[in-house]
Amino acid sequence: MAGNGDRVGVLALQGDFREHVQILQRLGVEPVEVRRPEELEDLAGLIIPGGESTTIGKLMLENGLLDAVRSYYYRNGKVWGTCAGMVLLASATTGPPQPLIALMNALVERNGFGRQVHSFERELDVKGFDEPFPGVFIRAPFFEEVGPGVEVLSEVQGRIVAAAGERVLATAFHPELTDDTRFHEYFLQEVCGI
Repeated sequence: MAGNGDRVGVLALQGDFREHVQILQRLGVEPVEVRRPEELEDLAGLIIPGGESTTIGKLMLENGLLDAVRSYYYRNGKVWGTCAGMVLLASATTGPPQPLIALMNALVERNGFGRQVHSFERELDVKGFDEPFPGVFIRAPFFEEVGPGVEVLSEVQGRIVAAAGERVLATAFHPELTDDTRFHEYFLQEVCGI
């Protein structure tokens, strides 16, 4: 699958970035913990992890990463956001104003499934996957609606929880908290092309 020398960044400002780093290592990809704009250079892709979207957005602003990630994307970069990362990738949110990277034509509902106590796990039917995927939802968002150019990959109770656009992937759940590496493989192969 991944060749030697393939480097994939994981935004490492807050949240569960370490789990993504460990999975990338298992898949034979060199992970790069991204904390500064210059660390986006020469990456095959970038993962924005789960955590707290408002906090991550503010830290990205403070560190010059909000514009840098947009710039990376528009220079043919590939980006995947999980949970809070999905919120940051959306073009709009129904919640209070917060910094957004806005790479995906979609409206996101933050904490759409409820508070921490409403967290749950669910087997997900995912477009292109032969077997269900174990979805771990923690204060999870969902896409209220998606615009042209966004393909829905999975839904729960009629709510969009995974979608893909041009060089961008978003999941409302946490694939990094499972032993199933298929979403990481999907990102590497289908989005990054490695």
